Amino acid sequence: MPTTRSNTREPTLASLEEIAVSVRDDFACMFSTADEYQAALVDKRRAEGRYDRPGHWPIIAFWGCSLAVACMVLLATA
Repeated sequence: MPTTRSNTREPTLASLEEIAVSVRDDFACMFSTADEYQAALVDKRRAEGRYDRPGHWPIIAFWGCSLAVACMVLLATA
C-alpha cells in the first residue's frame, strides 16, 4: 500500500517561520540602551514603594546620639 505525501510543506514552513519570528521577538530586549533599562527599573521600584522617605526616626536618632556624646564629653571634662 503506497503512502502519499501531501504537498503541505510550504504552508508548514511558512507557519514555522512565523513562529520563529515570534520567538525571536519574545527574546528581543525591549530596551535599546542601558539608560532606558535603568529608568524603567527605577519607575518599577518607585511603584513598589522602595524609594519612599524613611521618616523622621533617623534624624531623631542622630540628634539623640549627638546629645549623648556631647553630654559624655562635658561630664568627662568636669
